[in-house]
Amino acid sequence: MIRRLPLVPTFLVLAAAAAMIALGTWQLRRAGQKEALIASYQAAQGLPPTSWPTGPTGDALPLFRRASGMCLQPVSAKAIAGRNRRGESGYSHLVECRTGGLEGPGMRIDIGWSRDPRAGAGWKGGPVSGIIAPDGERRMRLVSDSGFAGLEPSALPDIADVPNNHLSYAFQWFAFAALALLIYVLALRSKLREAGR
Repeated sequence: MIRRLPLVPTFLVLAAAAAMIALGTWQLRRAGQKEALIASYQAAQGLPPTSWPTGPTGDALPLFRRASGMCLQPVSAKAIAGRNRRGESGYSHLVECRTGGLEGPGMRIDIGWSRDPRAGAGWKGGPVSGIIAPDGERRMRLVSDSGFAGLEPSALPDIADVPNNHLSYAFQWFAFAALALLIYVLALRSKLREAGR
């Protein structure tokens, strides 16, 4: 029977299954790393406030830690979908600030929430305190404790929003590998039976 195994398809299926198992194993490692990262975020909530960092270094962002900074001059602003602290939908108003010389990392501040995407104009900057939150474009931003320019405070960042679905991805890859092998074995048995007739 081993002599009649089709070599190329067998090799391809085994190689694919091995790749899926490797991906599942990698996802298991990532799940452990993400759990450690979330634990560091939880620990950061109990740390004393820090000054706004000059810029994130590597992957070690100081997320979910209290911080304060100085917006010397707002340079741009935009509104994105957001919520206030009561959970109401509307717009969070993000302002890019100059914090030092004309060049440098600056800081992004969530200055508050409103139902109007055009609200919040006219804020001139100043000292800001709040919590460092993840940001898809700048990696992190400071969510102000209080609303500025007539805005309500935006919802505080929540660690529960940090996804950790690597474990389910790992099980999916292992299931794909098992299914690929099972389907191939069933197809091979059927083919060998037909050849035996």
